[in-house]
Amino acid sequence: MSDGGCAASGASRRHPWAEVPEKARLRLRPVVLDAGDEIIATVRAEVAEYSLSMDGEFGRRIRLGVSVALDQFLDLLGTDDALPDTAVYFELGRVEHRHGRTMDALQSAYRIGSRVLWRRIAAASDDYELEPDAIFRLAEALFAYIEQLAAASVSGYAYEQSLAAGSRQARQHALVERLCRTPPPEAAEVEALAREVGWPAPRALAALVLPEESLGIVCRRLPPDVAASVVDRLGIVFVPDPEGPGRLDALADALRGTSGVLGPAVGTDQVARTVTRARAAYALHLEGHVPGEGLVRADDHLLALLLHADVTLTADLVAQRLEPLRRMTAAARDRAVSTLTAWLDAHGDIAEAATRLHVHPQTVRYRLARLKEAFAGVLDDPVGRLEVALALRAGGPGLAEG
Repeated sequence: MSDGGCAASGASRRHPWAEVPEKARLRLRPVVLDAGDEIIATVRAEVAEYSLSMDGEFGRRIRLGVSVALDQFLDLLGTDDALPDTAVYFELGRVEHRHGRTMDALQSAYRIGSRVLWRRIAAASDDYELEPDAIFRLAEALFAYIEQLAAASVSGYAYEQSLAAGSRQARQHALVERLCRTPPPEAAEVEALAREVGWPAPRALAALVLPEESLGIVCRRLPPDVAASVVDRLGIVFVPDPEGPGRLDALADALRGTSGVLGPAVGTDQVARTVTRARAAYALHLEGHVPGEGLVRADDHLLALLLHADVTLTADLVAQRLEPLRRMTAAARDRAVSTLTAWLDAHGDIAEAATRLHVHPQTVRYRLARLKEAFAGVLDDPVGRLEVALALRAGGPGLAEG
């Protein structure tokens, strides 16, 4: 959160701590919980800004932060839970700004804390009979965990910065960026941020993603109840009640001359879903995989999102199901792709496929017989036909290898 603007299927990726064996949590509990005093002492020794500041508000909060961080880290190991609470670390960032410091000192403290804790864990790994793979997973989980705590402090610092600036534009940016970040904010935090901006937190909203340079003009055409800013060099607009009467028409009118991708309508507790989907669909829109001009709805392109969600999985599907085509000459392959696409799109209707191809139905029958022979029964199986159709829809990246 810094400067302002105007008024994220298949299985989701698991958290790194989900890959840590549960026994690590039980065996390392005394090691982790005993690290708090050493962490604080090391921070005071290595970060000049904190050598004399541990008795005031910041000292109280950082001791609380260390204690909560250690407990939460242990509780997360072996689970796929999201961070239960980052409010402590959000507030640490706010306190840093109120004390007139930059974020450098606090970021250093996070790095020192993770280093001290990891040194203790590594030293105890042999005593607690943890396998090398478990140690590797622990390291990955620890550094991902600390990164999220630090990100919450950065958000808190920027939020306090926006309040100090006294700018509605800056405060709105703080709101929009917080809605875009993970883990997503709790409902109470959304309400507090919205209250600072004077934005009535809606029951349902959707994220609209558009080019950064188009944000200003689009905002001027939109109703005043949207919240918008630039986040990660993208224009982000949160649209309340996007399915309400006339809302989609208003969005389409505001986007004339440019394009924007609208995520699904969700409650504020699901804001990450609309942001993630809108961003993913916008990236595909820029690459040409999601066509359209003006208002583009992400939920109208779920197949494209699915096929590009895991490019390695899609590539394997293409390679497996379109292998017979890769063994053909280029001319024969092009003809086969056209025939298969027309036949599948026509739901197996030979006459309709022939009309689409501008050839005689007998030609389609002949080509199809050869293709069924090449695909060894796959085209006679409903699931096989679906997989071939999806592979063709994915663009057949593996065909270029033939």
